[in-house]
Amino acid sequence: MSTAERQAGAHGDQVGVLVSRASQQISELVREEMQLARSEMTQKGKRFGKGGGLFGAAGLVGILAAQALVATCIAALALALPLWAAALIVTAVLAAVAAVAALAGKKQIARAGTPAPEQTIDSVKADLAEVKEKAHR
Repeated sequence: MSTAERQAGAHGDQVGVLVSRASQQISELVREEMQLARSEMTQKGKRFGKGGGLFGAAGLVGILAAQALVATCIAALALALPLWAAALIVTAVLAAVAAVAALAGKKQIARAGTPAPEQTIDSVKADLAEVKEKAHR
């Protein structure tokens, strides 16, 4: 076997090791990116859940406000001014609570952003650019 043939064989071994190492690193990278995506989606899911819960609370308090308004109308027709005036005050307070809960829910939904794992997507794009750059060398 000549020196050139031995060098070609050794070079082939080195390429095999590099390909094997690259494959392993890519597998690790994909696992890490999936873990990052899972973490990001969990965080966003919690924010959407919290915002949805606040919207639910706003709906419940809004229903209570409507019930109080009905009670106010009945009291206004059946009794003297002081009873319906008190019922109207309760209605106004419940409506104000519903408005505050709705605004808080809207703020939570806005803070959550889009449901896509943006950080993971950006990280994967950066990783792909790095791999492409290394491959062209």
